[in-house]
Amino acid sequence: MGIITMIIIGLIAGAIARLLVPGKEDFGWIMTIVLGIVGGYVGGTLGSLVFAPHKFDLRPPVEHSFIGAIIGAVIILIIYKAVRSRT
Repeated sequence: MGIITMIIIGLIAGAIARLLVPGKEDFGWIMTIVLGIVGGYVGGTLGSLVFAPHKFDLRPPVEHSFIGAIIGAVIILIIYKAVRSRT
């Protein structure tokens, strides 16, 4: 996957996650891209653990699905809001 593709998918997945999780976030489009990219990593890792547990590897998963990126971004955003509300 090229860097431009990863940025575009990260932006779209992060934006969808921000729409799905209620509340207002205080970050811009660059952090939305980072949210989507990290969400893709988290979603891909969780997907590989759930659907192929016998093939666990510590390297980042290569096959990122768009749905997995959105799910991972939602998880990251919920954790971010929980940590932020405690401070």
